[in-house]
Amino acid sequence: MSGAPVYRENADLPAGSGQLARLSRALGMLNNAIMALAGLAAIAASLVLSYSVVVRYVFHAPTYWQDEMAVFLLVGATFLTAAFVQERRGHVGIEAFAELLSPTANRVRMTFVDICSFAFCAFFSWKSWTLFHEAFVDGQVTSSTWAPPLWIPYSLMAAGMTLLSIQIALQIAVAFSGSKPR
Repeated sequence: MSGAPVYRENADLPAGSGQLARLSRALGMLNNAIMALAGLAAIAASLVLSYSVVVRYVFHAPTYWQDEMAVFLLVGATFLTAAFVQERRGHVGIEAFAELLSPTANRVRMTFVDICSFAFCAFFSWKSWTLFHEAFVDGQVTSSTWAPPLWIPYSLMAAGMTLLSIQIALQIAVAFSGSKPR
């Protein structure tokens, strides 16, 4: 496929048996397990929404929980898989400068972007955990008839952003450690 992006699996993670390499492998195994569960969540969301369509339009029965269930599943799948995507450097990146810069300057650019991304994601993670805590303590629920607790999507969002922050922090640590990538 000409012009298709090439994703390098774990390309900038350390090789060997050092502490960073072990942490990177452990996080990689967790990310892979989450990806499998996220795939199941996406399939479940499609089945739930298909069921909703059949119930509403074929049987003319109201639906109460299907849309929110699908949203909860997709929120979890989206946020929890962000670290997997970051591990492979699959997030949207501007690579136009990579061609123009020397390899050293490009590493500096990527490290700077990682530091900025980590600051944003760590803040987002912290705010997500505060939303989770408030929703859990106050017993907040959605405004629908089904009224599921809001701590569920907030916990998925917070856990996903925390994993993403850990993944970015690991990549920054590798950049500053001087470890050779695989």
